[in-house]
Amino acid sequence: MAKVLLSIGSNIDQQRYITAGLDALSKQFGILLISSVYESVAIGFDGDNFYNLVVGIETELCVGELSHYLKALEDKNGRRRDCPKFSARTLDIDILTYDDTVGTKDGVLLPRQEVLENAFVLLPLAELVPDDVHPVAMLSYEMLWQDYDCDQVLWPISFVWRGRELSHKSLPLSLGTVAG
Repeated sequence: MAKVLLSIGSNIDQQRYITAGLDALSKQFGILLISSVYESVAIGFDGDNFYNLVVGIETELCVGELSHYLKALEDKNGRRRDCPKFSARTLDIDILTYDDTVGTKDGVLLPRQEVLENAFVLLPLAELVPDDVHPVAMLSYEMLWQDYDCDQVLWPISFVWRGRELSHKSLPLSLGTVAG
């Protein structure tokens, strides 16, 4: 079984589509490891705020099969593929890491570059798997977040899925650029 970390985001009817994504992932992969949900302004275009989180799964699917499954899940939830790269999304699910795979596998570049570039990916990773090591940077996600230097602002929000509050209020406030 491969250990996989996924990023999930939405800025259209966020509660509905994040819930649908989590429901489908749980049905397909079983137990999910889930970060807090964070809200942030859209980056690269003017649009509604995004909700973002990171989810850990275990799977026997290869990278290509998993990528195909995730694209089909996005499409089932109204994802439009005819829009610019930076545009509104009903549901966006990306493979961040697949075990310690480095390089292009089945057309997917791993680990995903966004891990090192965007607070809305790195902070949930640092929260969820602080001691896991980025397979290229060779630093833990907690250390990467502590060294992160960017003016992206995000804040944890209350988000309930299946009766469970996904906000981890014990998160140290000293981690980077989090607004409270």
